[in-house]
Amino acid sequence: MDKMSGKFSVFPPVLCFVIILNGCSSDMGDSAAQQVPDKVSYNFDVRPILSDKCLVCHGPDANKREASLRLDIAKSAYKALAENPSAHALVPGEPELSEVFLRISTSDTNELMPPKSSNLRLSQYEVAVIKKWIKQGAKYEKHWAFVAPKQQVIPKVKANGWPKNEIDYFILAKQEQAGLTPNAEADKERLLRRVSLDLTGLPPSLEMMDAFIADKSDDAYEKVLDQLLKMPQYGERMALPWLDVARYSDSYGYQMDNFRTQWPWRDWVIHAFNKNISYKDFITWQLAGDLMPNATKEQLLATGFNRNHKITEEGAVDEEEYRITYVTDRNDTFGKAMLGVTMECAHCHDHKYDPFSQKEYYQLFSFFNNVNEMRPTYTAIDPSAGKPEAYAKKPMMEISNNDVKNILSFVNKQDTSRLIVSVMGDLETTRKTYILQRGVFDSYGPEVQPGTPNAILAFNSKFPKNRLGLAQWLFDRQNPLTARVFVNRIWQEFFGRGIVKTSGDFGMQGELPTHPALLDWLSVDFMEHNWDIKRLVKQIATSATYRQSVVVSKEKRSADPENIFLSRSPRYRIQAEFVKDMILSSSGLLNKTIGGPSVKPYQPEGLWEGATAGGGGLLSVYRQDHGQSLYRRGMYTFIKRTVPPPSMSIFDASNRDLCEIHRLKTNTPLQALVMLNDPTVLEASRVLASKLLLEKTQTKEKLIKAFRLIVSRKPTEKEIEVITGYYAEELRTMKSQNAEQLLTVGEYPIPPKVDRIMLAVMMRIISTIYNLEEAITKS
Repeated sequence: MDKMSGKFSVFPPVLCFVIILNGCSSDMGDSAAQQVPDKVSYNFDVRPILSDKCLVCHGPDANKREASLRLDIAKSAYKALAENPSAHALVPGEPELSEVFLRISTSDTNELMPPKSSNLRLSQYEVAVIKKWIKQGAKYEKHWAFVAPKQQVIPKVKANGWPKNEIDYFILAKQEQAGLTPNAEADKERLLRRVSLDLTGLPPSLEMMDAFIADKSDDAYEKVLDQLLKMPQYGERMALPWLDVARYSDSYGYQMDNFRTQWPWRDWVIHAFNKNISYKDFITWQLAGDLMPNATKEQLLATGFNRNHKITEEGAVDEEEYRITYVTDRNDTFGKAMLGVTMECAHCHDHKYDPFSQKEYYQLFSFFNNVNEMRPTYTAIDPSAGKPEAYAKKPMMEISNNDVKNILSFVNKQDTSRLIVSVMGDLETTRKTYILQRGVFDSYGPEVQPGTPNAILAFNSKFPKNRLGLAQWLFDRQNPLTARVFVNRIWQEFFGRGIVKTSGDFGMQGELPTHPALLDWLSVDFMEHNWDIKRLVKQIATSATYRQSVVVSKEKRSADPENIFLSRSPRYRIQAEFVKDMILSSSGLLNKTIGGPSVKPYQPEGLWEGATAGGGGLLSVYRQDHGQSLYRRGMYTFIKRTVPPPSMSIFDASNRDLCEIHRLKTNTPLQALVMLNDPTVLEASRVLASKLLLEKTQTKEKLIKAFRLIVSRKPTEKEIEVITGYYAEELRTMKSQNAEQLLTVGEYPIPPKVDRIMLAVMMRIISTIYNLEEAITKS
């Protein structure tokens, strides 16, 4: 393969070998049959049924409401029906007199609800739940997520010796109720790899592995945990999901999709996590750093969060239409990222499921509607498009060399050229905000004032009616969502799914928390300890729940196929960026520089060129970087919105178009092809192979070391037998011509004294180890 082309060179012999080493997997069992609970809860049993099957026609949206009946509010559900005053939708204690029960249980298709045309139907279980709820008094409750969390009593458990901190009591109590027992702690090698990936996004070094295994003290794990938390790579790892949330990219998007210099904001995010800035300050500065009293340049830089959205540079467009689009993006991002609700569903009409009116949407919208961001109207392309003065858009800040030496020392400015960043800045006068009828940018309805959804928490009149006041509202101790949403997302980073699975939707259509008491306990504890992120991370990582092995018996898989009760540690593929990081780190190629501009590593030819809108901008042609820039961490890979990095997209990385709370986890043949053929994988295999061949050790020792560097554990006797056998076979059959073809991949130089046949063979063996499922899996 030509080292500059990015074309593929498939390794057919590797496939069979990988299958041998990867072992087997089992199918997930069916879930157990549901039983109607003794005490039916409106929040946890009834509301999900109504939300899924009834509220489209009988919910918050007045425009779609049928028969003037609203079932999400008790007062409306209890009163006489508008079409039949002698009847009631709900009669507490009397299901046979309640039209809701009669209509969902009838055999008459003309009377049955939901109607046949809706393609919705209640199951027998759901009908039984509704009947029992009515019989028990049909009591309504405020949606659980809209009630401020309260301190929870630590539950009592039978197996008192298992818990290591408070988290474990909540987890174990649920397990014991379900008749499950927790797994034993994972072995030290696998546990170290797990926590190293979770805290730094990198596998542990051989030195760290050896030291941890040799440390027999009771606090050995806590010591290595503290060591990892102090590493600068912790900030990089924690920043990655926030870049998804913040829709960070290196281009503006839309048709022109030109270059932008927003990366200093990314440097600040890494710095903030490493410095352990409280979550309260972390968010407040990003929302309103420019409005802080005596705002610093660091606080102003933090507001780049709300300028990461797409921005057009086209001419002959309606500037107000696009400005409204930018404000809409900020408003929707705020709802999803900070509140965990789907505010965007109230953009054109009242929310169909959650108690958010369209008026409340635009009241929240008004906080973001005063940014001084209008540009001149152009009848052609913006004349500055693609030029250095357009690398940021007004309002903007300039970062000088003096700034980098002082208050912004965390910004990795690598030259003396002008560095500008898009930030927030309001107009001197307040821009009026109107309800936009049907969400159309120029269809004005009534004027609205800044406010927040009453169902969550009414806006305190003492707060200023600007973004700083919104931040104060967000961190009001009575706000039911702020702490819950962030704690849930951190939990998701460690266990693959949140306590609330739908981490971007805590509303009526979202899933219920699997451990509601634990979520509330963690949320209150988080607030009481000054919103300390590292403390929260350490709490989770030191729990016995987190430290369990991934081993699962047939009985456990059958009883809890989705691991809801966490009686074992979850097992899943690591994020796209960490796949690359693992490869570079284990091979010794990784450039550990923190921060700085994004880089352009190997990529197949023609992708950018085929999607360019024309013009001579920096991003019309993909110009690959060279040298150490090729070996930066995955999070620094240049993201062009219209053509995101292909290898990372295949591994489910975000394209950063919009706020993304949770990435998909797919398993496709394309991922296997990337691992077999990507130039980074092949080059890393060659570089590690050459290093091992230069060491004065036996072949078996070289292979064991390679396995440990990549998989972070010693291979079993059976595994080393298979690997050495494969090595011997490749050494016997490798031809000089094939070897030379393999060795052309990548730019890193080949040591002159290495035997090229042996190098190609060792390279192929190492590439095979990289292709083991375990190599890219957190287990």
